[in-house]
Amino acid sequence: MEFRSAVEAEAAALSDLRLQIDGETENLDREPGEAFIDPQGLQSIIKADSESARNIFLVAETNGRLIGFSRCAGNDLKRFRHKVELGVGVLKEFWGYGVGKNLLQESISLAGENGFRKMTLNVMESNENALRLYQKLGFDVEGILKDDKLLSDGKYYNMIMMGRVNNLNRRINND
Repeated sequence: MEFRSAVEAEAAALSDLRLQIDGETENLDREPGEAFIDPQGLQSIIKADSESARNIFLVAETNGRLIGFSRCAGNDLKRFRHKVELGVGVLKEFWGYGVGKNLLQESISLAGENGFRKMTLNVMESNENALRLYQKLGFDVEGILKDDKLLSDGKYYNMIMMGRVNNLNRRINND
């Protein structure tokens, strides 16, 4: 597997990947097709991210096929310039192979290199595998959004707000 920055030429493949991942799990925020970004829109995002020190857009690839992505989005407001918000998506057939973990580790490393002090994310309370991974990589629970997400079963689910503060004394647990 290769983990690298997204490039404009793969915008169509990323658009398809994002749509497929949205349909494979309810752990993410979107229903399939909701907030769809077409290839031209993704090409613009990739171009803007590659020109900005505030954003990081990574992909995971195996055998010439994109299988996952992560994106860190920064903020231009002075009071929040020290942090980025992280989102990760991996094709279901590749869950359990370390794709998400490697995308996260690379994102954490690049965020630190780019001077970001804090990384935040939201995760469904019932997504125990993701919660364990985030905690293993140094994220702490910072809050709970009660009954924040309505799923297809008609039930509301809590979202966990997590954050990771980069400092030189904190190591990523590679176990």
